Amino acid sequence: MKFLITGSNGQVGSCLVKQLSLIPEIEFLAVDRAQLDITDGAAVAKLVNDFKPDAIINAAAYTAVDKAEQEVELSYAINRDGPQFLAQAANSVGATILHISTDYVFAGDKVGEYVETDDVAPQGIYGKSKLAGELAVAAACPRHIILRTAWVFCETGNNFVKTMLRLAHTRDELGVVVDQFGGPTYAGDIANALIVMAKAISNGNQAFGIYHYSGLSHVNWCQFACEIFKQAKSQALLDKEIHVKAITSEQYPTPAKRPENSKLDCNKILQHFGIQASDWRAALNNLNGYL
Repeated sequence: MKFLITGSNGQVGSCLVKQLSLIPEIEFLAVDRAQLDITDGAAVAKLVNDFKPDAIINAAAYTAVDKAEQEVELSYAINRDGPQFLAQAANSVGATILHISTDYVFAGDKVGEYVETDDVAPQGIYGKSKLAGELAVAAACPRHIILRTAWVFCETGNNFVKTMLRLAHTRDELGVVVDQFGGPTYAGDIANALIVMAKAISNGNQAFGIYHYSGLSHVNWCQFACEIFKQAKSQALLDKEIHVKAITSEQYPTPAKRPENSKLDCNKILQHFGIQASDWRAALNNLNGYL
């Protein structure tokens, strides 16, 4: 099997590279922005035609949620146009495209967990551009998997876990939002899910479409922070108590509105691919890698 990985230096991309390196039967080409600008349709078409992958996993994205409100054109170029070019190229060589999307395609005001068929209503440019990408991918390549996820973290890149650990060494008290709920998701688990799905499809599984994948149990940001500090203390990475002060979204205003509810129902991916939800607590067992 041959895989093309885009966004290889990002959180999920770097985990994909690490995991694929341990699977000898898969040949893969991993590219980041320096090697392939996915917004350049001609460059995408040439690379895909030359390499002829069986699967393209698109882990490239514009993820600066607040900056997206100003950088509208760039957000759409990376989150809509790039995925469309990749999907068109995948279709031209008979490949499957696996594309990562987000909980931000929803309004975040539902009671309970979001399922794949729920109405979408993104509230900001980031969510709108990611939804546009979903629609573009689905239209350009029938052999597609769109994987919506949320609250991604791992040892590389910028994420909530790394931010909390950094702040813990300079502060004794932190205000953390208590009225936004979701499932923290370890990027290594997302990478594994994508590989499992791609292999299953190559073995004849035709369950294309949209899937939700995130962590359980669901928590708010304040609870997530408390668990990070608890783990850090038990691993002797923190030698003091951090007082986590619960604050509301109104007390922590941001240029882009965050969903209050980012809880994703992950039963469909379990049913069709046997993939369990991410165990985010287990992913905090070795926080030394995040420092």
